[in-house]
Amino acid sequence: MRLTNYSDYALRTLMYLAVIPERETLATITDIANSYQISRSHLTKIIHQLAQIGYIESIRGKNGGIRLAKPAEDIILGEVIRQTEPDFQLVPCFAQVTTKLTGNSAEPQPVKIPKKPAEICEITPVCKLKSVFYQATQAFLQVMDSYTLADIVANEEELWQILKFQKSSH
Repeated sequence: MRLTNYSDYALRTLMYLAVIPERETLATITDIANSYQISRSHLTKIIHQLAQIGYIESIRGKNGGIRLAKPAEDIILGEVIRQTEPDFQLVPCFAQVTTKLTGNSAEPQPVKIPKKPAEICEITPVCKLKSVFYQATQAFLQVMDSYTLADIVANEEELWQILKFQKSSH
């Protein structure tokens, strides 16, 4: 399974916001982009979505910025991934009837996507491989559901020292 850069950057943004010392409760998009050396415009889109979902809040004005909207203990990694990944297509035949995995449902929610005839696999109607891949994806998400943002930033002082250095060196 491979996550998109979008999900990776979303998780890293949340990590950044979780480790900011209390006296510096607001961060800017530029701070985060510089710390991770990622595109500011791409990060803006991610931050907009994270704010819409309710993971972060944006404060406007001269001294504005962004911060977590809820405690790190309440942000479940599996939920973040489900919100930021467009699909979980592991193999091309998933796209014939791909699955958008929302919530913790035991069954995929099929979303029909038109395919070119050359891309249609002949054994799809009887293939058991998709079921195995689906189970593997569910197992991955189940593990991610067992971790919160707080779990992955338990070493917050070490993380902040690195991020603060990266931010100031750009």
